[in-house]
Amino acid sequence: MNTYLESTQLIDWKHASIIRQAASLAAEHSNSVEVTKACFEFVRDEIKHSWDYKMNPVTYTASDVLKYRTGFCYAKSHLLAALLRANGIPTGLCYQRLTISNDTPPFSLHGLNAVYLQETGWYRIDARGNKPGVNAYFCPPVEKLAFPIITEGEMDLPGIHAEPLLEIVKVLTESTTFQDVANNLPDMAMIQS
Repeated sequence: MNTYLESTQLIDWKHASIIRQAASLAAEHSNSVEVTKACFEFVRDEIKHSWDYKMNPVTYTASDVLKYRTGFCYAKSHLLAALLRANGIPTGLCYQRLTISNDTPPFSLHGLNAVYLQETGWYRIDARGNKPGVNAYFCPPVEKLAFPIITEGEMDLPGIHAEPLLEIVKVLTESTTFQDVANNLPDMAMIQS
């Protein structure tokens, strides 16, 4: 489990702002399930999805997502992992392959989290941000993710990653605007080559 508690370059939970926010979110809660829910709802509801709000800058480190209060799903998952790890809750990154719009190709990867809860085991949560047609929430042991798998070619990618996929990091670090990211969303072909 230690790998899912580490502070890294992107999941930089030892950054002072992350430590402060994590402590603030945990302050009124008595167990890891309540802390997880508080952190999840904070990221889902208080951090704006860059595409939904047409917001720059492109963020990728957890501390920058918190600073600028915006990020794509991938970056929001980095912040949620950092807040939970700062509270001693093992957290990893998961990915889905989804259609980009209207349930037809093209596809792209979507980032979310898996958290280890003592009572449940690994439990996936999706802090992407709700909007009409998207309603993710925290209700272990039942998963209520932002997007169900419904179209041929969509899938849950296997594994729980301690660090983001390199292709996702590449897109986030090489893009200068939210539109650049949207024009270069990663798909499985990128990670299989």
